[in-house]
Amino acid sequence: MAKPGLDGHDRGIKILARAFRDDGMEVIYLGLRQTPEMIVNAAIQEDADVVALSVLSGAHMAIFTKIKTLLDKKGADNILLTGGGIIPEQDMIKLYKIGVGKLFGPGTPISETVNYINSWYNENRK
Repeated sequence: MAKPGLDGHDRGIKILARAFRDDGMEVIYLGLRQTPEMIVNAAIQEDADVVALSVLSGAHMAIFTKIKTLLDKKGADNILLTGGGIIPEQDMIKLYKIGVGKLFGPGTPISETVNYINSWYNENRK
């Protein structure tokens, strides 16, 4: 999990990280101000199944696209790239078309994100 770019609002991602841990997931939270390269390198080094981002800055198209491109370039296209933030529905659709997983907006129940990741994991990793 990470907060890419200069977005400093991290309360939501910390709440989600705790919820994922409480559900039994191993969570690595990289923190604030992460570059796409830092996120992808950490995911590969840690053998992550999922990369989850929180983007509230409006830079979601550039950030998700860059991270997806880097994952694909490094042969890690089997890692789920998901996340949430202030992302318009039409942008979610565009990102989904390039291989980004489901994205979540403000107010999404935590259980919905937990269930999504668990379902993806059970379908793709077990």
